[in-house]
Amino acid sequence: MDKLYLVRPSIDLNNQIKKYRDEYLKNNEKRINGCCGLIHYNDINEWLKIENEVRTNKLTEKNVLADSYFLYRLLDDKIIGSIQIRHSLNEDLKSYGGHIGYSISPLERKKGYGTLMLSLVLEKAKTLGINKVLITCDKDNIASRKIIITNGRILENEIIFHESIIQRFWITLK
Repeated sequence: MDKLYLVRPSIDLNNQIKKYRDEYLKNNEKRINGCCGLIHYNDINEWLKIENEVRTNKLTEKNVLADSYFLYRLLDDKIIGSIQIRHSLNEDLKSYGGHIGYSISPLERKKGYGTLMLSLVLEKAKTLGINKVLITCDKDNIASRKIIITNGRILENEIIFHESIIQRFWITLK
């Protein structure tokens, strides 16, 4: 596999962020997990301001502090995926959101990048003092479930949220 790194969003990645966002739009996807609503922003600078606020401050009582990263491939200067780790869980996150949300570019799926990206961010979770990580996914999202299982999950339960079955997995960090 190519040299891959977790990098924080920054203005230096402006062109790569735009290309990453465009891959989802061209695939008619309405959401990119792990990056604070990037799909809704045409202006990357405006999105970066929101991203920084989430990393440094709680924007509202419903938000928690979070760190976002891109999985970056050095070989072709490309963002492969996005992932966010939330420092704590509020009631909504305890139910259906979890500590971590992530996405892989539509053009890069089924290549093992999601498993790698999650394992890299679990190392970051350890440095935040998070010893047990909650990750959720829709039951019908087979790819995400495989990524979670590969990274040492324990299925706690399933809940119904907006007519979807959400699986709640715990990963204990050593």
